[in-house]
Amino acid sequence: MSDETRLRDQICTIGRSLFDRGLTAGSSGNISARLPDGGWLMTPTNASLGTLDPARISLFDQDGNFVSGDKPTKESFLHFAMYDERQEAGAVIHLHSTHSTAVSILRDIDPEDVLPPLTAYHVMRVGKLPLVPYYAPGDPELAEAVRSLASAHHSVLLANHGPVVAGTSLSNAQYAAEELEETSKLFLALQGHAIRPLTPAQVADLRERFNL
Repeated sequence: MSDETRLRDQICTIGRSLFDRGLTAGSSGNISARLPDGGWLMTPTNASLGTLDPARISLFDQDGNFVSGDKPTKESFLHFAMYDERQEAGAVIHLHSTHSTAVSILRDIDPEDVLPPLTAYHVMRVGKLPLVPYYAPGDPELAEAVRSLASAHHSVLLANHGPVVAGTSLSNAQYAAEELEETSKLFLALQGHAIRPLTPAQVADLRERFNL
């Protein structure tokens, strides 16, 4: 099996898993992966992540030109902004997951780090999470806003929209997106309660232990 075939199948498997567990609905959300030759695979526009066909996934060459497959997602620019700034990124996942998106709509969140360090796994998989200001879907300025943050952050939250997460592999991007959603769920469940997040010293220890 070629690397491209394997990645096409993996995109479909992950998409179905995300869809079946309610992390994306309808035709929302998109997934991409970097090919060993420098090109990219990306889920098509108006496609449900729950019913992807590996043969119809959009293919881009190493210069970002669309080559074959169905018409690519209109949010491809979000993926390319991440890849341009993060050379180690092997995959990007963008979701409209319910709890993460709900957090992005809250008025008094910290735009420099939206979620407090509630768990060690949030620190390890997501890290500092900045809020990207609202832009209409497809607005080129949204890509530039993501690009301005991507070199320092592999996860960002789009205001009133949802998360964009890069990982060294499809699995790592998936795990980070899922951890972000679970932490968002905890954060919303704890609203109105006194919380005890990890201390700065505990966060620093995690960063040192796991070379974050």
